Amino acid sequence: MKQVLTILCASIVTVNVAMAQSPQPGQSPASKPRPKPVNGQTYPAEQVREGELRFVSQCGFCHGRDAAGGESGPDLTRSELVAGDTNGDRIGPLVRSGRADAGMPAFKMDDAETKAIAAFIHTQMEKFATLGGGRRAVDAEDLASGNAKDGLAYFNGAGGCWECHSAAKDLAGIATRFQGLALLQRMLYPSGRPAPSLPNAVFTLDSGEKVVAPLAAEDEFTVTVLDPKGARQTYLKSQVKVKIDDPMAAHLAQLARYTDTAMHDVYAYLLTLK
Repeated sequence: MKQVLTILCASIVTVNVAMAQSPQPGQSPASKPRPKPVNGQTYPAEQVREGELRFVSQCGFCHGRDAAGGESGPDLTRSELVAGDTNGDRIGPLVRSGRADAGMPAFKMDDAETKAIAAFIHTQMEKFATLGGGRRAVDAEDLASGNAKDGLAYFNGAGGCWECHSAAKDLAGIATRFQGLALLQRMLYPSGRPAPSLPNAVFTLDSGEKVVAPLAAEDEFTVTVLDPKGARQTYLKSQVKVKIDDPMAAHLAQLARYTDTAMHDVYAYLLTLK
């Protein structure tokens, strides 16, 4: 079996490999050891809990509820800035000023609030350090090994991606909306599709007329669709002529065809669509 499924699983699952030395040439940029805090710091449990509540509500969307990286924010448990912070002296000013260049807004917080958040982040950094390994997730640099030109050729050729997608339409700006692993996951198996793009069941009547209905469920023997009022109707496949039209089926079929090189080439091409 081609290695793409192994690569995909390895990309999604946390990698916990102990790294005792600095990375050697050719190693993944994400495999470098975690930065060590300049000062050993401990915090009252109550302050950590308060910091966790504030962090989850105001920072967790981007940085993850555990501070170890989210949809768009970096892993703070591997941050050099956090490692050099003492009781919020570096985290606090950054939180209050924000980073407009990185899409981080400024937050109005007093010293007590920023120190509580710092206490939580430091506690998380210490927690993940004890788990071993130099990385928790995949860095974008790990994935950017393909050739964009070859990716475009695959997209418009053997891959058949052009049959459903267009760089000027649905894929326009995709590299701005998704980065790193999120972009790769979106490419390999899109999720969260809106209701209008759900699979359809296409029934062929005895007269030859075709009737299309949104698919609700399917198994080996039956197909369940939604009628115009949203009610579920189930039919035996042995008694109707029905074909399932699922846009996602093409992505499943693509997984079986992708080579590692083609997958990373297409990813490199998508990175150019900003």
